[in-house]
Formats: sequence, structure tokens, C-alpha cells
Amino acid sequence: MIEPNETFPAVTDYDLAAGRNDIIKTNLKRRKFLGMGLLGIAGLTMPLAARAAAGNRAEEFVKGIMASETELFRKHSDSFEDKIKLIQKAWAEKDYRLVRSLSDSIRNTGIQAQNEYEDPGKPLLNASEFGSVATLPAAWRTWAKGWKYYKVVSIEEEAGIARKAEPVEVLLGFRDDQVNSLAREIRVAEVNEGILREVTSQVFGVVRRNSEMLCRVMFLADNKGREKRQYLVFYGNPDAELPDYDTDLEVRGEGYDLEIENQHFIAYLSKQTGQLERMLLKREHGVELYAGGPAHAETPCIDWSHDYVAEDFFMKVRIQYWGECPDYEITRGPICTIVRRWGFPHSALHPVYNPSRLNINVEYRFYSGLPYFYKSSKMKAVKSFVIQTMRDDEWVFTGQPFTGSLWIGADEKVKFGEVDAANKNSVKGFGYYNKDSKDSFVGLYLDHSSEVIPDLLDGGSSLFYYNWHGTVWVRHPTIEGIKNHTIPEGAILRQKNAYVTIAFTEKEGPGKIEALRKELLSPMASFSTALNASAKESPGSLANPGEAGDSEIPKALLWEALRSCIDQQMYISNVNLVELGYIYNLSVRDGVVSVLMTMPHRGRPLSSFFIWGSSVVHRTVSKTINGALMEVPGVRKVLVEQTWYPAWSSNLISAEGRKKLGI
Repeated sequence: MIEPNETFPAVTDYDLAAGRNDIIKTNLKRRKFLGMGLLGIAGLTMPLAARAAAGNRAEEFVKGIMASETELFRKHSDSFEDKIKLIQKAWAEKDYRLVRSLSDSIRNTGIQAQNEYEDPGKPLLNASEFGSVATLPAAWRTWAKGWKYYKVVSIEEEAGIARKAEPVEVLLGFRDDQVNSLAREIRVAEVNEGILREVTSQVFGVVRRNSEMLCRVMFLADNKGREKRQYLVFYGNPDAELPDYDTDLEVRGEGYDLEIENQHFIAYLSKQTGQLERMLLKREHGVELYAGGPAHAETPCIDWSHDYVAEDFFMKVRIQYWGECPDYEITRGPICTIVRRWGFPHSALHPVYNPSRLNINVEYRFYSGLPYFYKSSKMKAVKSFVIQTMRDDEWVFTGQPFTGSLWIGADEKVKFGEVDAANKNSVKGFGYYNKDSKDSFVGLYLDHSSEVIPDLLDGGSSLFYYNWHGTVWVRHPTIEGIKNHTIPEGAILRQKNAYVTIAFTEKEGPGKIEALRKELLSPMASFSTALNASAKESPGSLANPGEAGDSEIPKALLWEALRSCIDQQMYISNVNLVELGYIYNLSVRDGVVSVLMTMPHRGRPLSSFFIWGSSVVHRTVSKTINGALMEVPGVRKVLVEQTWYPAWSSNLISAEGRKKLGI
């Protein structure tokens, strides 16, 4: 499986649901920055004389941003540099309530800077690498009618392992004058013996960088093993509507308080911390994995990492102590749901002891149709500090649902029972199984690496009976039992694990687990090549009704009508809803125009203001959505639905809108 690079590029939430908001069968994703907590006062209210090196880095960062801001933007927003001065002044004056307000304001400045300046990575194909559909063979041109451009992505399987509907992820760049909405327009088609066939795809991570739009495209790929296959990524169709793919992946809930279900299991995330709280394995027995009781006076979850024990065994510091996620991003779609959370772990006496030393970034990935999910993490020491021990993987199951334990040693083979002495620091996975029900839960360690720390361990231990409580395994990535060892500034610890819930027997299970681990360690490779297939007639067409210039009411007229709808709270900027990127989808059926739109943030939750209008600032130029669309010949009725998925960001503002706003 092809995964994003280890820099953890920003993810987005392209969850544009066709149905109810509480039960979401999604097909797309966009950026989501909902419910992000404070940056942490301890990290922002350092003594006024900050380190010179840190100051230089901050100054360079600020200069880079300021250089790209227009006078209009600077007039109406305050810079990071200005806010730092204000918070230092408030701290010196002991105005701690103002410090808190400024901390929140700086955090939001960080969110916007991330939107505008975070490096999305190097695309597999940049904006200048594309072909014109008009140059394709006639059979393919007809099949792809409505789309103007395409990119060629080639996939190769080198391990000799057959793949079925395996998720593949690539980063692609697009010219902003060739696309209106990547979410609506992108389609992926497999080329198989000259025949085109659309495959399920998911778009997320959309960002605008100057005149280039970039996004991550995930799609499902088949391979017989050691094959090279080509896929065409079509785009450039202003009439395209949000695709609606069949999927077994369902997401219920808001924010990170989610239930995530596929055909194999249901995962329940903690509404407090976002940790994996429990799982229901959807086999005939329906066993539920849970950690009963509050344990150490904490919210019980089956996933108990990440944490460390402070110097001299003074206290434990862990993300399980979060009252809410400090920061998070959610991506939802037909192929994958991504839950990413990060921040500094809390102490047992937070905020009295509030160390900002180890930044922890944890990501879950749940897929359609797959009996496993991923957890990846990155722990970075932002300053040197002393610990007693650290944990980066721990699972606890109450109620004795399993009858046996297993582990994987340095030879990559599954073994039963307790870890032997020869493998105590080279474990490649832990797991439990039930010999009668055949239920299992196995953690496969796929990556465990570090920077600066030379003595990273792949050790760990398993307890089949933990205080009459249940089964537990734990991994300590640093030397355990040596009192007070230092984690140096800049140290980074990474991991990527897959957690598998398959039917397991002692006879056949080991082979299944070993084969799956080999497969996950050998993802298919993506690369760029020229198109080299002979075209044949392809069944059906890429377009759905209304997407190939055949709309009963020309969509160009509908989009133009929406451009007469001004965001009246922006007063003199005269920027309209289309330029602002508020309109996510538009369709027309039997004279009924359906509009899916969002609002910029939770402080402006009333789309009805734009639908019917409650006041008119631009009386001579501004129209309501309902009024503007009803003026288009043939429109009988207008239906507008508001969604928060994806959460809006400045990446969705058009080039013209950005000029008007001075961005």
C-alpha cells in the first residue's frame, strides 16, 4: 500500500455527504481544522529573552510570510510577529487572561500559515505534466467526454504478490486555470488491455500554492503480481459533480468522536481523547474488545500509548490525560478515514505541571474492505529532557476474550507463548487469538526508526493475565530500567504499525499473518510514464447525466448566477460565494437545482443568510442564492444544503477572490 511520506503532510476532510450528517457514506474529503485546542501557554509564554537561534528562525519565518502579504491583508489582520510582542507585553504585565486570548489568536495564525505555506511535498506529476483529452484516441475521447485534461500514473508491483483493490496514494499538481474544483472534477480510470474502467477514488489534501493546485489522490488498484499498470487521472470538467462511490466504510459522529465501520469491524474513538476506545469484531461471535474500568483513573481505551515517565519517577506524562485533543485533522472518504491528532502530552496534575518537551503526533487510518488499520506516530523532542522510560505501543483488553498469545521475532516468523530472551529487543509484532472463536488481534510492526537516538529498541513484553484485568502488550522504544536517561533536543521517533483482525487458527493463522506482513512491507510503486496502450471501445462513459455538457439547464448559467451572490459581511471587497469557495457542489434534475455549500467557520453557521437574505448591504448588486438561481430560465425550485465537510479553508478561494481579499 502506498502511503504518504513521513513528514505527515496536512490532510483534509473531503467528506461531502449525500445523506444525513450523522451517518456519512462519503466519497471525497477536504481540509478540516475543527476543534483544535490551544497551542499551550507553556510553549508560548517563555521568558522574554528567548533563545537567539529560535528568535532567528522565527524572524526568518515571519519575513517570508510578510513578504507575500499585501498591504490590504496587513491592514486588516495582525502578524505573528505583532502577536508575539503583544503576548510578551501581557506576560510582563501579568495580564494572564490577555495572554490566554493572545495564545488562541496566535494558534489561529498558525492554522492559517499552515493552510498557506506548509510544504505539501513533491508531487509525482507537477502542474505542467498533463495531456489533453482532445489528443486521445477517438474511443477514449468519447468515453471521457466532458473532461479536458488527464495525467498518467503508472503502478508497478515488484514483490510478486497479487493485490485486490489495494489503496494507492499519489500527490499531484494542477494548473489553477485548468480546474475549478479538484474535489468535483477528478476521476481515475484504469487502462486494461486498451479498455478504460473508472475505479473508486478519493481526493484530499487540497492546497493552493501560487498558480498551482495540489492534492492527494487515493484510488483502488488491482494487480496480479509483478505487473505494470497505467491509470488516467481525468480533470478539467466544470460540469462535474461530486462522485458517489459504493463503499462499506461508514463514519458516524462529529470531530474525532467517531464510530468507523467496515465489513470487518467497528472502531469507536474516545470522545475525550480520540484514542481507540473499543472495537467490535464483526464475525459470527461479535466479540467486543474493550478496557473496562478507569484503570489509573483515566478514560479506558484499548490503545494506551503514547507516554513517558518523568525524571526520578516523579510523574507520568501521556496523551491519555488529554481532556480534549489539542489539535486534530480528519479525512473521510469512500476509501479511507484518517484521524490525526497531535500536541504535548499532559501530566497527571495538568496544568500545574505542563511540560512542552515531547510533541506527539498520532494518526489512525481505517480503510474500506480491509481487516486491518494503521497507526503511525512521530514523537519529536523540542528540547532536551530526562525520562525514566517511554512507551510508543500498548494495548489492553479486558474480559479475557483470547486464549493464546503470539509474537513475531527477528526471523519474521510467528511464534506462540512468551517472547524468548534472544528476541526480547527485536520483536516485529504481538498478538492474541482465541482458539475456539478464531477471533484475533495482531499488531504488525512495519516501521520503527529514530533520529539522534542510537539505542532505539524493538523490544516489548506481553502479559496474558494483567491484575486479573485482561491481556496487555507494551513496547518501550528506549532502554528500560536505566534511571534518568536523556532524550536530546531534536530527537525523533517514528513508527508505523498495522493492526489485524482476521480469523486465526494455530495451523493456518501464522502463514496468513506472515504473508500479510510481507505484503504490507512491499507496497506497490507509483511513477510517471508516457501513455503506451492501444485504445479500445470502453463500456459506458465516465460522465454521469449532466456532466458532459448535457445538463438540462447549462451549468455555466447556474454558476454565473451564483457569482451575483456576494458575501455581504465582507462589505467593500465585493467577493462572491463562488470566488470564496463556499459552493461545494451543484446539480440539476427536472428543473430542481441542488446546491451544497459550507460556511467559513462555526461562528457563521447560518447559510440561510445567503439562501433567502436577512439584510442587504449591496442592494444594487447582491442577490440571494434562491433569487439568483430562480432567474435562470428552466429553474423550478432551488434546494440548498449546508455541510461542514470539508471544513472551509483559504485554499478554496479562487485566484480572483484572493486578489480581491489581498491574500
